[in-house]
Order: sequence, then structure tokens, then C-alpha cells
Amino acid sequence: MTNVSDLVDAAVAADDKLTKTQAKAIIDGVFKAISDAAVKGEEVSIPGFGKFKVQAKPARTGRNPATGATIEIAASKKVAFTPAKQLKDAVNG
Repeated sequence: MTNVSDLVDAAVAADDKLTKTQAKAIIDGVFKAISDAAVKGEEVSIPGFGKFKVQAKPARTGRNPATGATIEIAASKKVAFTPAKQLKDAVNG
């Protein structure tokens, strides 16, 4: 699994003028911008990569697996990612 540290190392390797501190600040800034937009309910589209958008999940009835009792699951929101065609094609070779 790739983490932020790996992304920073890859960014520095791709551009020798970029320091690790600068790369980390850029990467953190991108993630913060995506998070802030999601909190506001806005869609973030990154051409060639994909879209992040907030989707509403309605309330529903569920079941407690231990007891079998019926429970109400509250409505909520989730962040969904839809990959761009270029990313799908690259992943699928």
C-alpha cells in the first residue's frame, strides 16, 4: 500500500528541484482541498484521474446479526470516487 511518505518520495524523484518538505506540503494541500470540498458537498474533478463526490445514503432498516432484532440505520453521507476513463484504461492495461 502506498502512503503519503511514498507519494512524497515519488514526487521528489520526479522533480529534482522539489524538496521533501515542499512535496509534502503540496500533497497535504491537495488532500485538504478535496476534504474541504467534500465537507461543503462539492464535487472535485481531476481530469485524467477521476471525481470525488458526496452521495446521500437514505435511512434504512437493518438487522442486528447477533440477535436478529430489527434496527433503524440513520441516513448518512459518503464520499464516492469514480475513476476517469484514462485511469481505468491504465489499470486494466
